[in-house]
Amino acid sequence: MVFFSTGGGWGRKATPAERLVAFILRWLITAAGVWVAARMVGGIHLEGARSTLLVALILGLLNAYLKPLMVIGTLPALLLSAGLFLIIINTALLGLTAWISGKFDAIHFAIDGFWSAFWGAVIISLVSFFIGLVFNPERIARNFRA
Repeated sequence: MVFFSTGGGWGRKATPAERLVAFILRWLITAAGVWVAARMVGGIHLEGARSTLLVALILGLLNAYLKPLMVIGTLPALLLSAGLFLIIINTALLGLTAWISGKFDAIHFAIDGFWSAFWGAVIISLVSFFIGLVFNPERIARNFRA
């Protein structure tokens, strides 16, 4: 369930249209992060806009559904590392994304090894964070009330 902040706390419940717009914007932001990571890390291989969008969709779904379980399961490691273990979780999710992508002929995405996945996860996180600061999906989505 997505709630929008009104500045002084949690606001009203998001409409279905707002949730859809926010999802699409987060998906495109993730796609930009994946694209930048593929350009910057030699061990990440990505071909075409279609593959980029599909990889971002898979990664977004894994982040939405699997990452919370991984965070809870690794809570002691996260606390001991002051949250830095999230990088390892993101690395694992990117590796899983590559593995799932490899099962589809239409998706041209591969990662050579751990360090490529590690640096790719770091770059995707940073790019997504900074683009999200500029183009806040929830703030933009508030303009799409149904």
